[in-house]
Amino acid sequence: MSDSSDLVFIKLGGSLITDKHTPRTARREVIQKLAEILRDSLVENPGMQLLIGHGSGSFGHTSAARHGTREGVMSRKDWQGFLEVWRDAGELNRIVLEVFSEVGLPVIAFSPSATTLAANGSVVTYALEGIQSALSHGLIPVIYGDVVFDTERGGTILSTEELFSHLALVLKPRRILLAGIEIGVWADFPVCAEMISLITPTTLAEIEGKLRGSSAVDVTGGMYQKVVSMLKLVKEVDGLEVLIFSGEDEEVVKAALNGEEAGTLICNRIVESAHSHED
Repeated sequence: MSDSSDLVFIKLGGSLITDKHTPRTARREVIQKLAEILRDSLVENPGMQLLIGHGSGSFGHTSAARHGTREGVMSRKDWQGFLEVWRDAGELNRIVLEVFSEVGLPVIAFSPSATTLAANGSVVTYALEGIQSALSHGLIPVIYGDVVFDTERGGTILSTEELFSHLALVLKPRRILLAGIEIGVWADFPVCAEMISLITPTTLAEIEGKLRGSSAVDVTGGMYQKVVSMLKLVKEVDGLEVLIFSGEDEEVVKAALNGEEAGTLICNRIVESAHSHED
């Protein structure tokens, strides 16, 4: 496998690639534009490797919320719900793969439901050999938020960020890029006038009360959980930087892929206070 210095994880958020307020509705034109940007960036940066993840948006989150799948799967009815979420998450993944393949990206999916086992909502085992082999042969692994079997809950759901967190400990990417519909992490959501440009483990206490969840159905915790999980990760993986930014701005996506700062940066720097600015 290639050195981690050129490995980048990028997540295409469910709010970005689907209409999260309309069940099972993909934003195919957005997916295609992102695919083209990723393809062009790989041409411009031939040493870069990508591992792509995507959310479930109005596919998996809608059915997951209806069945309470993340909390546990025990009854016969629960397991039917588990299957429905699995089908919905898989359907969106097939759309993503189809569009990405059409623009020439060598993508191959690794379904978390088939490769991952959890215990009480946390990854216990994750079969990484296939992902590592795909990377070493110039392919682009694609993972996504999905149902998984769980030794305590029967079944549950793991978000892309939770899967990234486990993968990053082994694969050690240089950057994790989280592309959504917001330009970064807001200090005053839903007013959205003040963006936090830098978050570190030492500044979390200052901003913790300002962080909010998602404006749409999100069974995996929304923005607050995303920030907390990424802060934990940057403390565990030396030199790792995480960016949260808008995937709807083509130039911002290109900048993030080129190693420039965009949106909100999460890292393990020691600073005196969180930096923010008003739009």
